Amino acid sequence: MTKQWKMLDRKPVHQGFYTVHLCHFEHSLFQGGKTGPVERELLERGNVAAVLPYDPTDDSVVLVEQFRIGAMNQEDPWLTEVIAGMVEAGESPEEMVRREAKEEAGLEVNDLIPISRYLSSPGSSTEEVFLYAAIADLSSAGGYHGLEEENEDIRVIKLNADDAIQLFDKGIIKNALSVIAMQWFKANLEDLRIGKKS
Repeated sequence: MTKQWKMLDRKPVHQGFYTVHLCHFEHSLFQGGKTGPVERELLERGNVAAVLPYDPTDDSVVLVEQFRIGAMNQEDPWLTEVIAGMVEAGESPEEMVRREAKEEAGLEVNDLIPISRYLSSPGSSTEEVFLYAAIADLSSAGGYHGLEEENEDIRVIKLNADDAIQLFDKGIIKNALSVIAMQWFKANLEDLRIGKKS
């Protein structure tokens, strides 16, 4: 089977913080032939990069807490997460996490360790996520950060590594990229403690 697909029509139906397109497309079928025109809405939100900073000196990590409108149906829409943000045009994911670590947590992160690269919800969005850990000096981490012009109100949380894993194990860390980061961190913590990098 030769896999083929074609965009028949694509037009924006909403342009705001994100853009939504109404798409009509067709694609080949596994058993031969092709679909008729398929209609779907497609969310264009750009790519995301995220970083989990770890300091082996005192075995600590930094997480951040902020309000998330997508969590409004949860008991508490203030989520505990890894540092994350949108990759801007002309910016690499690595450049973005260094910038965002400074904006969201006042941290310098340079020693990046790739964790994962994945499509967050390809049934409806073009978003790709680039996820990293970082070895960083967290001795002065804490306080409140974020850009006022982006309405960011971010609390920085410095935790012992084992305490951060307990938050993850208890289900307090809920968003997907933070869950993936913490799964990796839990699996690789002993190597990080002795200075190995996966």
